Amino acid sequence: MRNRTILPEPLRGRAFLTTDVPPETLGRGRLLAPDVQRPSRGVRAIDLDFTAVHGRCEGYLPRMPAGQAFSHITAAQLYLIPLPPSLAYDQTLHVAVNERGQPPRVVGVVGHALGGIESRFRELDGFVVTDPVSTWCQLATHLTLYDLIAAGDYLVSGRVTDAGREPPLATIAELRAGVLRCARRRGAKNLREAIARVRTGVDSRPETWLRLILVDDGLPEPVVNEVIFDVNGRRLGKPDLAYPWARLLFEYEGDGHRIDKERFRRDITRREIFETDQWRVIRVVPDDVFTRQRAFLNRVRRVIAQQTSAKPQ
Repeated sequence: MRNRTILPEPLRGRAFLTTDVPPETLGRGRLLAPDVQRPSRGVRAIDLDFTAVHGRCEGYLPRMPAGQAFSHITAAQLYLIPLPPSLAYDQTLHVAVNERGQPPRVVGVVGHALGGIESRFRELDGFVVTDPVSTWCQLATHLTLYDLIAAGDYLVSGRVTDAGREPPLATIAELRAGVLRCARRRGAKNLREAIARVRTGVDSRPETWLRLILVDDGLPEPVVNEVIFDVNGRRLGKPDLAYPWARLLFEYEGDGHRIDKERFRRDITRREIFETDQWRVIRVVPDDVFTRQRAFLNRVRRVIAQQTSAKPQ
């Protein structure tokens, strides 16, 4: 069996048009070999991860002329905007062009013709994408109200990392301006309802959902990520949500809290510090927020009743 031609190093980790590769570099037969990926007709790639959004976008670049940008769900994935699982892992590419442009017609790609959109393109990780505000407005036809608010919270709060909170990608005022621009488009009602409930300082999608289900059940709006001090001014911590008037805190604990042993230990210490100062901590798990809300809300009301009826120590 004849040895295959070694794939040129400059072609690795990227996509390219077959017409851009001279036959003497890689012949037609070599381009059809199993170790050469075929993201679309006339395009080949080497060592790209098409399960990741960056790999899929890279695979489309050779066919992406000026005047196009990744948009909608694809732009949201690139911005790391929190999405429900069904969309967070969706592998369809969304590409926007101006109304006068021709939307792409490629397998696995959804094209969108949008008026005046080209003036709102920007570069992110080497890709041309719609700006954060336009992307959020585009999500109005894809997301439920709660998830649209969660996406807005993320944009105006900044992503939380181990090194701290990154600068926000938008302001509430900028989101409001985007809502006004989209007043006559599909999803306008969803946007109007969402913008009134977007908040800064939010760390995660579950935090947004938790805040919303409490308020929509008739409870007061909790404070978000506000530092708690004891009577002597000693910092106790910064809970996810709180009802200071009831000395009640909410701490969301996703599966990662149990898997990460160090984080699990920190959670215990943190809870003990609050409870020693007579704060009641409600530990919230995904089922409480996403699937068994009624039982959780009934529990919250019982705890509030206990907290507010308890005699001061």
